[in-house]
Amino acid sequence: MLPRLIQGGMGVGVSGWALARETSRHGALGVVSGTVIDTLLVRRLAMGDPGGHLRRAMAAFPVPEVAARVLDRYFRERPDEARPASSPDDNEGGSDSASGSEPGQRFKLASMLRAKATPEREWLLVLANFVEVYLAKEGHGGVVGINYLHKVQFPTLPSLYGAMLAGVDVVLMGAGIPGDIPPVIDSLSRHEAASVWLDVLDAGDQKYALTFDPRAVWEGKQMGCAARRPPVLRKPSFLAIVSSATLARALLKKAPGGIDGFVVEAPIAGGHNAPPRGVQQLSVRGEPIYGERDVVDMAQMAALGSPFWMAGGCASRERFSEVIAGGARGIQVGTAFAFCDESGLDPELRRGFLARLLRGEADVFTDPLASPTNFPFKVASMGDSLSEAGVYEDRPRLCDLGYLRRACRKPDGTLDYRCPAEPVEDYVSKGGAIEDTVGRKCLCNALVANLGLGQRRPDTYEEPPLLTAGNDLDCIRPFITPEKLSYHARDVIEALVPAEYRVIVCAGAGTVATEGSR
Repeated sequence: MLPRLIQGGMGVGVSGWALARETSRHGALGVVSGTVIDTLLVRRLAMGDPGGHLRRAMAAFPVPEVAARVLDRYFRERPDEARPASSPDDNEGGSDSASGSEPGQRFKLASMLRAKATPEREWLLVLANFVEVYLAKEGHGGVVGINYLHKVQFPTLPSLYGAMLAGVDVVLMGAGIPGDIPPVIDSLSRHEAASVWLDVLDAGDQKYALTFDPRAVWEGKQMGCAARRPPVLRKPSFLAIVSSATLARALLKKAPGGIDGFVVEAPIAGGHNAPPRGVQQLSVRGEPIYGERDVVDMAQMAALGSPFWMAGGCASRERFSEVIAGGARGIQVGTAFAFCDESGLDPELRRGFLARLLRGEADVFTDPLASPTNFPFKVASMGDSLSEAGVYEDRPRLCDLGYLRRACRKPDGTLDYRCPAEPVEDYVSKGGAIEDTVGRKCLCNALVANLGLGQRRPDTYEEPPLLTAGNDLDCIRPFITPEKLSYHARDVIEALVPAEYRVIVCAGAGTVATEGSR
């Protein structure tokens, strides 16, 4: 019986370990975002790991040789104001070697992910996911989940394994049709090789697989690791994020016994949205028009017999009561948690948006073009961010993180990788259509910049942020005033969940007990 309230898994790093731990401690399902999590580990280590949290978690990693290699490559003792350095060539080639550490210099880059990664690259992902979940679960007996995007395939297998090594309780996945994930979780729980079919553009009848096999490390056959017995793992629950009862029904048939429940997201939720059903039409403002076909019937969801949580516009006690009465297990809330003190957003950026909200200047636009994934993406207006046309036009087009790249088949059957937000000439040279590049924004770099970890380029250009939020910004207003642009995750939980549905979480390794019988 999972909690009635799920704290949304907002990427990149907005739903970090600090937010997930706080919400879990107070009886919600605390969720960390697994998106771009390896880059966040690298950059936080390069900033000196303030507080020593990352190193504490890394010391608990069950393959100490891996943790030691990552520390040696990326951790640098430095003053708070310093920025890590790297060669301008550390992108596609992925130089992981140590670099200088003068203030104002660039962050070092790990190699961009592709269909076949090196063991070092795979285990950086394993370690990063372990660290985030370990810290989120530390010191309490609450329930912790991790959220992934099915559309972002390259990091999925090692990422899942790392989260499971840390004892993650729930895996949530959306932005696609994740029916192939339950068998993966089953295999990885036994430390066996797992694979999924890679979605390849222009592949024809040729098939390509992504595979991850952790056994070589445990057997002492990779990266100088000693042979050792792997820990016993338990399978986490799996919640699929869907936008329709039809998709939920199809997933139950495709992965019988593997889907433990659903999060049903309405199109007013933040981040990526499912496109409208049917032929897309745009409003006068340029936003996709959603209609009656996009409204999920809770009675149809309840008839499936699986627990489900409603998301998007659910951040009120009244809505909580409505969805419980309609047969749902509870609600998922993102936006109200995204701007609380425990979120991963840069504090100055967060307070600036909250002040803008109180002045009536905040706005959310469902941009049909911004995301390279082709999914509509909610863009929150904010000065000096990519939401502003001038800032977008001034940013040089480049791709050096590459999480949203897609594999494409070359004439000789080998793979190349392209993203419509990369330089136009590069995208077209790989077989992409030039019209696909119009309006595309580099979400990878922008969402990392939201955390204050944006890359500084050799010409001193620093990556601008790009905020996302749900349409229901009014859900934040009860928590802030012009004099106090600050509130806590606990405030949100207490405002949304009636006392009879709250849970008491034991400290340390313990269980979750309900108050009353509901």
